[in-house]
Amino acid sequence: MSTAVSPARITDVLAGLGIAGLLLPEAVAYSGIAGMPPQAGVVALFVGLICYGLLGTSRFAIVSSTSSSAAVLAAGTLLLAGGGANRAAVAATLVLLGGICFLIAGSARLGGLSHLIARPVLRGYTFGLAIVIALKQLPHLGGWPDLHGDFVPLLVADLVRTSGQVHAITLLTGVLALAVLYACERLRRLPGSLLVIALGVAASQWLAAHGVPLTGAIRLQLSIGMPVWPSSGQWLPSVELAAALLLILYAESYSSIRGFALKHNDPVAPNRDLLVLGVANVLSGLCQGMPVGAGYSATSANEAGGAQSRLAGLIAAATVLLMVLLLLRWIERIPLAVLAAIVIHAVSKSWRLSVFRPYLQWRRDRLLALAAVVAVLSVGILNGLLFAIGFSLVLLLRQLASARVSVLGRLAGSHDFVDIAQHKDAVPPPGMLILRPEEPLFFANAEAVMTLARKQVEEHAGVKQLVLSLEASPDLDSTALESLGDFAAWLEARGIGLRMARLKDETRNLLLRAALPQLSSQALDNWSVEDAVSASLATTSSTGNQAQ
Repeated sequence: MSTAVSPARITDVLAGLGIAGLLLPEAVAYSGIAGMPPQAGVVALFVGLICYGLLGTSRFAIVSSTSSSAAVLAAGTLLLAGGGANRAAVAATLVLLGGICFLIAGSARLGGLSHLIARPVLRGYTFGLAIVIALKQLPHLGGWPDLHGDFVPLLVADLVRTSGQVHAITLLTGVLALAVLYACERLRRLPGSLLVIALGVAASQWLAAHGVPLTGAIRLQLSIGMPVWPSSGQWLPSVELAAALLLILYAESYSSIRGFALKHNDPVAPNRDLLVLGVANVLSGLCQGMPVGAGYSATSANEAGGAQSRLAGLIAAATVLLMVLLLLRWIERIPLAVLAAIVIHAVSKSWRLSVFRPYLQWRRDRLLALAAVVAVLSVGILNGLLFAIGFSLVLLLRQLASARVSVLGRLAGSHDFVDIAQHKDAVPPPGMLILRPEEPLFFANAEAVMTLARKQVEEHAGVKQLVLSLEASPDLDSTALESLGDFAAWLEARGIGLRMARLKDETRNLLLRAALPQLSSQALDNWSVEDAVSASLATTSSTGNQAQ
């Protein structure tokens, strides 16, 4: 019997081994950002990797503590606990409440709201986010002072202002690590991140003697206990901060999960991901850990390492455990420049301008993709994403609210009815006018569309019957219903009959329930434009015969 291991399993193992050396020092660093002891980040790392590896959906997502959520946690604990000794307990409470918010959102099936993030927004956001992450790693790569904030012009200005403080040997170390990583891309079986970490540790004594900073001492003292619930006056700010954690973690996580799902044509399950992230954050809070989400840099590193399934995350968790037990003193000697090179190499995959080529070729959503990039670079990671989403919704409403009505005519020798503005040989039936609104009727455009329809009636003298084709409207709101009723009454006052065509079932049932006096049930019985025209012609002929 064959016992051969599949290539996918091998690449998962290599990917898990490759990112393990990156995740542990990052977890310790993010603990420092949040003002928490190192074990908080390590606990969050274990919980996130195991929970998502067992319950998640994305085969690339790496769930651990993130820099942005660490900054929110630092601000929240400073507000609620100041510099007091119970800061860790307050942090655990915030993480637990954030997890509960995730569970509530998942149970309410709010994951569908994530589809409001259009693909151009997501790709532009990912491009901008990769630039921000890389810029914030440059201080570690070249020895610059640390950078603060997400406003890219200020980040660049700080880098230029402090360029004289670059440490040459640190910069050389980071550049060499980047060169090795890019060289290893051609050798898929060779884990570049593990190789540069091993080389960095081997040279750490010489590098440290020449001023290159290392990860530093890690003192792990695990202390697990129940969080302390907020006092009566702290519940509101605690819930507000937990909601902020939900927003920023889900913004990061969903952009990472959906971005790589689009790249590899994988399915997404946003409601399930909300629940899984909720479970992970609740457990992390109970264990006094950091908030966790699917960070973009770690997920990028996992995908770049060749991961094929969630097994890579579980391998990474097991590897990190072994590293904590056996190799902690060597992890402390990883040069920070090497870690920065690994992060920059991972996110550089998202700098390819080719992802925007379709929008330029199609001449669609170019402004939207550009706005997402500019927003992330200018107003920060979370605010940039929210701005880009809001901008896309404004553009959508602007398009839907535009009033466009086409006049339809019959093609010679055909039963098809098409826009006469686009097909010069199409002719409307005599004594009839066929109109088609080009956008769904709703409160923002109904009055304007009916105004255009009245104008068309006035421009076409001798019209006895009008057919209104509503195939673009799957449903109608009350404003649209009232506007249709007013238009039908206006036509009736001029002796012009009205029939509907191409009605959706929901729209037809709604019009029947509304029972508008100007719209008889017979006017709603015709499903195609051809049927409506035939019925209207028959009505016109019958009326003419009666007049004779």
